[in-house]
Amino acid sequence: QAQLVETGGGSVQAGGSLRLSCALSRYPFVRVCMAWFRQTPGKERERITSTLTRGASTVYADSVKGRFIISQDEAKNAVYLQMDRLQPEDTGMYYCAVQFDRSCGMGPDSYRLWGQGTQVTVFS
Repeated sequence: QAQLVETGGGSVQAGGSLRLSCALSRYPFVRVCMAWFRQTPGKERERITSTLTRGASTVYADSVKGRFIISQDEAKNAVYLQMDRLQPEDTGMYYCAVQFDRSCGMGPDSYRLWGQGTQVTVFS
């Protein structure tokens, strides 16, 4: 059974950086969409970035554009989220997700496999 395992996260002062990792196991790291979602209390889970494995089509939410970068390492079946210039409004639970086809949906319903989530807290 396919599985996603996330690592990273933590607490950081505003202006700092964090890096999240997400490893996909028991499923070929090809022809899928990998995404990062963020959820804050009282709000819906929001897609902040997504990318196709072995492809382009990387997109970012306006709220993170220019500060966050998604990257992938096919050899490790992993995607990463480098988060720079973090702000308190970036605080939330971050989830890695997989959509098992060659398109990246905006909403969480398109994604069939989820990581366990990792907390990111940015304090001022």
